[in-house]
Amino acid sequence: MKVLGIETSCDETAVAVIQDGRIILANLVASQTELHARFGGVVPEVASRAHVQALNPLMDEALERAGCRFADLDGVAVTVGPGLVGALLVGIAAAKAVAFATGADFIGVNHLEGHIYANFIEHGPPEPPYVCLVVSGGHTMLVHMPGAHAYRVLGQTLDDAAGEAFDKIARFMGLGFPGGPALDRLAREGDPSAIAFPRAMIDTGDHDFSFSGLKTAVIRHMKRESAAGRDVDLADLAASFQEAIVDVQVSKTIAAAKELGVKAVLLGGGVVANTRLRERMEKAGAEAGIGVLFPSLKLCTDNAAMIAVAGASRLARGERSPFDVAADPALELA
Repeated sequence: MKVLGIETSCDETAVAVIQDGRIILANLVASQTELHARFGGVVPEVASRAHVQALNPLMDEALERAGCRFADLDGVAVTVGPGLVGALLVGIAAAKAVAFATGADFIGVNHLEGHIYANFIEHGPPEPPYVCLVVSGGHTMLVHMPGAHAYRVLGQTLDDAAGEAFDKIARFMGLGFPGGPALDRLAREGDPSAIAFPRAMIDTGDHDFSFSGLKTAVIRHMKRESAAGRDVDLADLAASFQEAIVDVQVSKTIAAAKELGVKAVLLGGGVVANTRLRERMEKAGAEAGIGVLFPSLKLCTDNAAMIAVAGASRLARGERSPFDVAADPALELA
């Protein structure tokens, strides 16, 4: 079975072709980073126009690399939310057109589910249940997954997402956009214990997160040091800030896994590319006797293979989406 995946939820135009549930035949991404860098963040209208320009050529190239034609497709999976509504509509329109013209089965996929299912591409699905930590620029949440396509949100950020906090602080530090990877690289040269930033909500006993106060604390520290005429060691600052975020994520994730008695933790989302988070989570899981899985770096950030895999799994269960399915920028994981 061959499934075409399309992902246009934000600023990456992505197309993939997978076979038999999780074998990647092609997985292409057209990045818009340079387009949005001058604005210091993603501009929705710019993103939508770039998707329109990139999507058709990318589909042609993906099919060529996969060695197949549109007529060979058994299914078409596309992100229907959450995300930027204009960007989502570009991918959805293309996916519907392909499915209608070829007779392939059509399925809409939740972007967050795609990030979770990215784990299964390389690892295969471990025995459920799982606790999933989904961390990206727009989301930070803990999810209980008792079985395939079953979700219960345990907690989520009450303000900024972790990726959003990384990008905002990186921009304030002059590291550019996107800031997360640059901050990660700089943090490797610093001391994570140099500055005692707050660990918001780490001891609240629930599964929610908050990063707004931490972001404010970092900015105030930089302004205070500057006003006092003292140089700020940016590597130490980056490492200390990163550690404060990672501490809370690791602590709450492992606590949730223990509370629910699960033996597998899955990580998904762009922030999972952060080297410190991967390192700390793996160590904490080993100490607690809990397996920790995360995708390879290329499958952490937005891509279409994860959408195709999640879609193929739903298609195999007999699920189909109607052609009148709409983009839902606030689609919940359920």
